[in-house]
Amino acid sequence: MSGAAEPYGEFVQLRVERRGDGVVLVMLDAPERRNAMSEAMTESWGRLIAALRADRELRCVVVTGAGGAFCSGGDVGWIGSTPDATVDALRERMLAFYRTWLAVAELEVPTVAAIGGAAIGAGLALALACDLRYAAEDAALAAPFTALGMHPGMATSWLLPQAVGLPVARELLLTGRTVSGAEAVGLGLVNQVFPRERLLDEALAVAARVAAAAPVATRLTKVALAGGGHASYAAALQWEALAQPVTMASDDLQEGLRAAQEKRTPRFTGR
Repeated sequence: MSGAAEPYGEFVQLRVERRGDGVVLVMLDAPERRNAMSEAMTESWGRLIAALRADRELRCVVVTGAGGAFCSGGDVGWIGSTPDATVDALRERMLAFYRTWLAVAELEVPTVAAIGGAAIGAGLALALACDLRYAAEDAALAAPFTALGMHPGMATSWLLPQAVGLPVARELLLTGRTVSGAEAVGLGLVNQVFPRERLLDEALAVAARVAAAAPVATRLTKVALAGGGHASYAAALQWEALAQPVTMASDDLQEGLRAAQEKRTPRFTGR
């Protein structure tokens, strides 16, 4: 299966929709394999992220999965296909895989995961790499690496504690148990849950709201919160004392103030 979205090009096992509000919807599209991260999908994902990074009109990205799953993780056939490979060779292979998929976190614009079904292993890590996460009430989220005989990968040992705290991350990683979307919101794994039939529309509505905000202010805010936020109170003050004046000197600030006075929706341009 493939999808096309000008100006991004053709992709295998991905569907891409470039919407008029500055939002791009990316759908992992291998439902017969529960959207497992095949070599073909991984190659497509890498090219797509490069294209998104170069798109100056982009305001927000929504990632979801076709069919009944968000993403079931790495392709098991691919993972176990080289039992005689050396540790060095496997390390090189896995680093390339991790970096390709986690590049979504390096986009300057906010990203939203819409988890309509299973998000397992590396699929959960992909969702965790997004800035905002929304799930169906009956979605299934798990990191069952040790049950398969392997250490967690794709930065899960960093991303999961960052999202839920170390005690909960220990439990989820050591037991590999599955949590529903309804439980995940209480743990901090996701921001909010919705009935499955409403999930994508709700996630796109959030993305549209993000996309409608001032682009420079939004991008700088994402930088400020990256990696768990600033190292200290003092570092936050130093950053804000520079980043806020950058936005105060922008045309968008004047537009925002005018719109507030005139009680209308602002039209931000990124200048």
